[in-house]
Amino acid sequence: MSMFCYQCEQTAKGKGCDYLGVCGKTPEVATLQDLLIHALKGISIYAHLARELDVRDRETDLFVVEGLFTTVTNVDFDPERMTATLRRAYEIKERIKKIFLEAYKSKFADNFDGELPAAAFWKPAEGLSGLLEQGRKVGIFSDKSLNEDIRSLRELLLYGLKGMAAYADHAHVLGREDEEVMAFFHKGLKALTDNGLSVNDLVGLNMQFGMVNLKCLELLDKAHTDHFGHPVPTAVSLGTKKGPAILVSGHDLLDLEQLLQQTEGKGVNIYTHGEMLPAHGYPGLKKYKHLVANYGGAWQDQAKEFDVFPGAILMTTNCIQSPRDTYKDRIFTTGLVAWPGVKHIPAVDGKKDFSAVIQKAIETGGFKEDVPAKNIVVGFGHNAVLGVADKVIGAVKAGQIKHFFLVGGCDGAKPGRNYYTDFAQQAPKDTVILTLACGKYRFNKLDFGDIGGIPRLLDMGQCNDAYSAIQVAVALAKAFGCGVNDLPLSMILSWYEQKAVCILLTLLALGIQNIRIGPSLPAFVSPNVLSVLVEKFNIKPVTTAKEDLATILGGVTA
Repeated sequence: MSMFCYQCEQTAKGKGCDYLGVCGKTPEVATLQDLLIHALKGISIYAHLARELDVRDRETDLFVVEGLFTTVTNVDFDPERMTATLRRAYEIKERIKKIFLEAYKSKFADNFDGELPAAAFWKPAEGLSGLLEQGRKVGIFSDKSLNEDIRSLRELLLYGLKGMAAYADHAHVLGREDEEVMAFFHKGLKALTDNGLSVNDLVGLNMQFGMVNLKCLELLDKAHTDHFGHPVPTAVSLGTKKGPAILVSGHDLLDLEQLLQQTEGKGVNIYTHGEMLPAHGYPGLKKYKHLVANYGGAWQDQAKEFDVFPGAILMTTNCIQSPRDTYKDRIFTTGLVAWPGVKHIPAVDGKKDFSAVIQKAIETGGFKEDVPAKNIVVGFGHNAVLGVADKVIGAVKAGQIKHFFLVGGCDGAKPGRNYYTDFAQQAPKDTVILTLACGKYRFNKLDFGDIGGIPRLLDMGQCNDAYSAIQVAVALAKAFGCGVNDLPLSMILSWYEQKAVCILLTLLALGIQNIRIGPSLPAFVSPNVLSVLVEKFNIKPVTTAKEDLATILGGVTA
């Protein structure tokens, strides 16, 4: 059975996975995900039409968000769960269809008879083989006649929507939702079925999406800070403590909080992994004394790190890889994450019972002794950085700080990512490095020193904390009376999956130029679309750290 997927940076040969996903996704799961996207388009056709009549259905909105998030790289690898999601998708489609038709008849005293795309009429086939046959007919290249640039811009928008769905889902579990964000999911998915949209139409839609995603990032930032408090600079141990242990990976801070509450006083130590590292900076989480340290690095190293971790492991969002047999009995998934044969912890009325995880940690025994190690500092969100803005601005005016680099984004296993380590190490001593997302694991354990008490490396948090970086850039531009593009600020970004795509679209929608991106450019961006991005935004692929630094700083890299 074949497949085709090129939504992530590590896609095979830089063109697309057509036999087995580099992420571990099977052709079966890839095809079911293609079908789910088709089903979500059908749902959104009716949801968008209903909104035009000022009618909304929250259950439909939330299903589309979760459905999109399910198809993000490294989330759901379980064909049984995917099949159940597809059956539910049909129920949701029929639900919103009925809501729309009733609203239409009520308003116009007549039955709706407009023409609709094929996705609006999708009905799941009987059995897995039937679903797979349907999925093969709606994949990326199912329409051979589609213009290459139209396809490229559609995929760009789709991957952006997937990334925004992850952020919207994180905000939702913390009780935050936004009508403009929800409405755009349906508008965007419906647009993917509209053969009348031109290249210019789709470029405009992608830019509109970027601004909506900014609102979603702001929504999530407020959800996090209202619930957990604003991050504060915090030293995080990289060592281990004697006793039972649970390692938490992913991005969902609410899952971590519930686990901390349920383990309090039980002698079980909690460690963060991957994108959970920034959790240590939030007052609402750092108050738990058994949140003891960060263990390991970025997601792609999990197999070897989980293998030797002597405790239970909880995967809260995307980032899971094929579990080795050596730890498959002590790894758990929750939320939308799933792997065949791995125990899943469901939510019941928003609450999760992690007793099975806790019991496994106690049974496993944990670390035999304390092992001290160095600390690293996290917690430089926009509130913390802007709190010392006067000091930063003064250092710039005094010539102590010559340039800022935002070196952030996703990490991955594909060769070429050492560029980001080289860049950070070679950045001159009078420059400051802002970083976020798991790409920082390439260099966040190095000692960069400080400039007049201002750390040269400022960890701003998870990938969704790009909002913090944007807020800092806007504040600096205001302070210096210039535009963001006129600041001594350069963005050096790494990408892997769809959340990086939606952040890039937000930066472009804000008019940010001269972004360097790597380690390779997206395979789904056609040559013509890339030319537009280069011409309008001066996007550049990374070259070498030395060459890029010389270009940015006018040849001065010492």
